[in-house]
Amino acid sequence: MRATETNPAQRVWSLMQRFVEAHNRHGELAEALGFRLGAGRGKVLFQLRGGPMTLRQIAEVNGVDAPYATLIVDKLEAHGLVERRPHPEDRRRKLVSLTAAGLEAIATADAVLLRPPSALGTLSADDLDQLSGLLGRLLDADADAVDDPNGAA
Repeated sequence: MRATETNPAQRVWSLMQRFVEAHNRHGELAEALGFRLGAGRGKVLFQLRGGPMTLRQIAEVNGVDAPYATLIVDKLEAHGLVERRPHPEDRRRKLVSLTAAGLEAIATADAVLLRPPSALGTLSADDLDQLSGLLGRLLDADADAVDDPNGAA
């Protein structure tokens, strides 16, 4: 079914997906880093920007089991992006934190992924403000749905 034959929400969603996919920078990021980061590893790497986390926290935040969280951390560690240290309060647990190379990888990823597509430069300041407002409202609505999945007020 063509996007023009669907309801307005489907049409907008289809257009948003097409625009984002047309500007996918995963290959450029892999080239800049020298390896493919992968969605799960990238997500954990960016989460560690906020500070060290235990393997259990990483698993819980990402909705994965502990063995899979360990696998993700193993891969990040193999690239020298994170390190595990004993937890100061419980030496049986490990804290995962970014290394200097991990911080560099995040800075590289930000430079690649947050660079706006040139097509956005064709919009006026008013259009960009309107688009920003609409996307902000969508993010707020999405956050509200996560906070209250049953829709209760």
